[in-house]
Formats: sequence, C-alpha cells, structure tokens
Amino acid sequence: MRNVRSRLTATLRSAAKPTEEQLRRFGDFLTEKYERKVPLHWEEDLSLKNGFQLQAGSDIYDWTLDGKARQLQDYLRHLHAGQDDILPLMRQAVEEWAPAVLPEEIGEVLAVDGEIATVSGLEHAQYGEILIFESGVKGMVQDLRRSELSCILFGEGEEIAAGSMVRRTLKTAGMPVGEHFLGRVVDALGMPIDGKGSIEIDRQMPIEAPAPGILDRQPVNTPMETGLLTIDSMFPIGRGQRELIIGDRQTGKTAIALDTILNQKGKNVVCVYVAIGQKTSSVAQIVEKLARRGAMEYTAVINAPAGASDALQYIAPYAGCALGEYFMARGRDVLIVYDDLSKHAIAYRSLSLLLERSPGREAYPGDVFYLHSRLLERAAHLSDELGGGSMTALPIVETQAGDVSAYIPTNIISITDGQIFLESDLFFAGQRPAVNVGLSVSRVGGDAQTKAMKSAAGALRLELAQYREMEVFTQFSSDLDETTMHQLAYGQGLMRLLRQPQYAPFAQHQQVVLLVAALGHVMQNIPLSEIEAFRAGLLAHAETALPDLCRRIESTGRLEGGDRDEILDMARDYLARYQADAGRLDETDGG
Repeated sequence: MRNVRSRLTATLRSAAKPTEEQLRRFGDFLTEKYERKVPLHWEEDLSLKNGFQLQAGSDIYDWTLDGKARQLQDYLRHLHAGQDDILPLMRQAVEEWAPAVLPEEIGEVLAVDGEIATVSGLEHAQYGEILIFESGVKGMVQDLRRSELSCILFGEGEEIAAGSMVRRTLKTAGMPVGEHFLGRVVDALGMPIDGKGSIEIDRQMPIEAPAPGILDRQPVNTPMETGLLTIDSMFPIGRGQRELIIGDRQTGKTAIALDTILNQKGKNVVCVYVAIGQKTSSVAQIVEKLARRGAMEYTAVINAPAGASDALQYIAPYAGCALGEYFMARGRDVLIVYDDLSKHAIAYRSLSLLLERSPGREAYPGDVFYLHSRLLERAAHLSDELGGGSMTALPIVETQAGDVSAYIPTNIISITDGQIFLESDLFFAGQRPAVNVGLSVSRVGGDAQTKAMKSAAGALRLELAQYREMEVFTQFSSDLDETTMHQLAYGQGLMRLLRQPQYAPFAQHQQVVLLVAALGHVMQNIPLSEIEAFRAGLLAHAETALPDLCRRIESTGRLEGGDRDEILDMARDYLARYQADAGRLDETDGG
C-alpha cells in the first residue's frame, strides 16, 4: 500500500472541461489530503453531466448530484424510523445535512459466477465487509487475494455484469434487532417476509461476534425444561448449554425443538427458531402451529428456505444468533434452535467450492469445524456483572442411516455439551420421542435439574439400560423364568410411560408425580395398552388430591421429606380405583 501511495496519480472526470481555477483548487485539495504534490489530469466523461468525480488511486471523491444524493440517502437511512411523526425529523435532517468530503473506494467487477463476484480495485476492503454493487445488490467479502477479492452475493447475480462498479460501505454484516421481532418471520437479512408490514428496529447487531470469555460466563445451573419426560429426567438441558439433537430424517428432531419452545410459555424465555434449507411450506406449518398455541408471542422465526441462495443460508444462523444475543445482553434467557446445521454446512461447502478453496474430507473445506464452533460457542450463561442473561442452543443435525461418525456429526458432537440421539427403529416401533438412551448424553447432567426432578428420576436411566440389555439377551430364548418376565414387563411399562404425544409437554410437577409412581412400581401390573390412559387419569387425580404439593414442586423445585410417600400413597389409591373401575367394566361386558 505504501508503494501505491508513493506513485499516486489522480484523475478528474467530468462532461465539461474544468477551468484553470477549478484545476488549481482540486490540486490544492489533493496536496492537503495526501500531504504531497499529486499529478492530476482530466478525462472527459459524458455520463457525469452534473458535477465532478475525482479519483486518487482507489479513493474516489464524488461531487456529482448522484453522489450527493447517495450520501443523503445513507444519512437518512440512519434516522430512527420508530418516531411517531417522521416528517419533521426528515425536514430537520435535510436542512442540517451537508455533503461530506470523504473518499469512496470503488472497484470493478471482473467476473460473476452464480453467487460469487470477483472484484478488483478495493485495496482496503476487509473480510466480512458489506459491498454495494451498481445494481443495488449487496455482497459480503469472503476471500481476499493480492490484487482482487471475492464476495458472496445476497441477491440475484444476473443483475451484476463484468465491468460494473462496486463500492465499499465500511461496515460488516449486521442484523437489525429489537423487541418487535418477536412474533414475526424474517429472512436472513432481517427483512419481514410474513406480510405483516415493517418492523420497528432498535439497533443493528453484527452477525459475527466473539464468544463470551471464561470470566464473562457462569456455570450452567438453571434448567431449560423441554416438557418431555425422557429428556428432562435423563438428559437435562440447562440455560446456556448447547445440546445437539441428532438423528436420521423424519425421526422427530424438529418435534423435540418445537415442544421445547412450547414449554417456555409463561417462563419469560425468548425463543428464536432458525430454519436453514427447509421447505417454505414446512416452515409455514411450524409458524402456524406455534401461533395457534400462543408461542409466537415470545418467538422470532428466521427463514432461509431451500430456494434461497447459499449465501443467505450461510449467514442465517449467525443472524439468528445476533438476535438472540440482543436479548441475552439485556438479561433475558434465550432458546435458539438451528434447524439444521447439516444443510448449513452443505451451503457453505457450495460457496467454498465456488470460491476455489481446496476441498477436503467429503469435499468440505478445512475450516468447516470453525464454521460451527464460532457459532455455538456464543451460547452461554453470562455472569451477573453482564446481566446474567443466557442463550441455550439446540442445533439439529441429520445423519445418514444412523451414522454418528460422519464428518459433520462428529464435528458438532465435539463442540456441544451433549447430544440427544433419535433412533429410526425406535421411531417406527412407536416409541416417540425416539430417544436412544445408550447414545444420548448431557454433559451438564444433574446440575441442570431441580432437586425434585433429580430425586424423582433416581435410577431411571440405569433401569432402562438393564431392560434393553435383558431384552436383547432374551429375544433368543423362549423359556423365561418369572423374575425375568417381571423385569421385562417393568421395563416395557417404563418405555411406554416415556411415550409422549407431540405438542403436549408436561409441567415439572407432572413429571415428578409420574416418575415417583413408575419407579415405585405402582404401574407394574397395568397392561401396556392402558398406560397412556392410566397416566392421564393419575395426573388429573394428583391435581385434585395433592394441589398444594403440586404447586410447591412447581414453585420451589424441591421434594420435602414425606412428599415421595405422599405421592406413592396417592398413586396407589388411584390404582385401586382404576382397577376397581376396570373390574366393574369387565363384569358389565361379561353380563
């Protein structure tokens, strides 16, 4: 850059030849600006009929009417659009505005290849900076080389041609944020796509930001309850944790995320759902289901559908993370779902191949691990000095034939604090959510559980593991002793109890009641086909028989000394009634 500055020359362009006085003034301006005498010559440009354009190296000073109008447009864009009456504000701004004498660095498009544009002349452009092309399309610098750079496009590449002009904005990619994004559906650039009009913006947040440091965090110790008995009892998720949801296609991954969002109603948790590469119709159905159940009141949806460009799919999760960080910085608890990062990695692979980066394993570039680590590390539970807010991340990854050892799954498993593995065989056998108890884990564990849940869950995971082992062992035997058959029936009952319909999350006290009753062998002799009916009746009976206990568990998260026995007595009382009612029905049918 120093060598370029030492041989700096300047070109003045205009439709009419400048006077000697004008040339002298431009020469004085250059001398003052660059602290040396700069050779200046004039070129005729008939397109500049309303002013002068001065180029010194890659710096361009635009004194044409078009250039001044563009400066005024940029200035007005920063006005607060949330004012009740914008006209006086605009009038005052126009009266006070004066064009700035600032250089604009303008480059030239060398080539356009799909979603990638190669540009020359922008010597000082930085990685991640936003560029604006002559057609109005925006791009982001993604690759820097000695004499040129490449950027990804956020619009149609057909509108850009070789030879067209492109200018720097001196800004990195940002996401508009604010309270009014809740209840709305926006694209990866923050523009509303739900047909409900514009959104009042509070500020812009950079989509790329460093993760909080160790001293800025505090331990994960507050539950982020999913409402799903399987997960909350055995693989608890804490606020600030990163828990991967992984499994084959159509095994209920999104369903778990949606149930978790629904379960945050009334808990002062902000939810952000980022759809990457999904069908637009599928996202519309998700939004409709959330709205019908009142969850859109605290949820924002960012959609980069399969029909969107790879560039928009690439920045979508970072934009969603920026929106989540806005609320986290204000002391709020945030739940963000990335659905899914497999498609995000594929979009990044496509961009990288177009950028001519060397392909590695499975054609992914070498920095694909960094792609997701710098995203997921931004989930945290901030220290009290920073407001104590948190952001919990639920990334979703799709596997092929249950292969968790594939490249992208292993990458994200190593970044996250545990995974919930959904198994196809369990799903098709009717076990939903189809959580594989053996391969799933939460590395936060009991720290993210209330004392009541930790006490109630007890040895549930161990007993299920013993059941699965015994089930495999006994499938080759037809002659089973009574003890083994008893244990198998008990394990089958537990598995059936863990089946849960979608959009029906359990409250904490309901989960505690069910676990205490089940692990107390109250449901031992209930036929498998009647477990769901017995469970519903038991919960209804608990609400009327133990209302104070249920409220206390919900508010304090604790089981006191005699609470377990009280729950067991209530459950056995209901069991006696249930069996008596069943006996009367049998007698009636028999009669």
